[in-house]
Amino acid sequence: MPRMAKKRKQELNFFLNDMGRVNHNVLCRRCVRSCKQSFRAVVVECSRYLSKRAVEVKQNE
Repeated sequence: MPRMAKKRKQELNFFLNDMGRVNHNVLCRRCVRSCKQSFRAVVVECSRYLSKRAVEVKQNE
């Protein structure tokens, strides 16, 4: 595996694991969208992901 350039490594620092490889959140790994989040993120907010515990917001009509 080729080394990562210094500038690219600084850009992806939040995504790099202890082995220096890019690692994404468990929920984002198989997602096809480009809004991938780091494995370090605790709170995941994604328009495609809906938790079973999520509460629907009803509009007043």
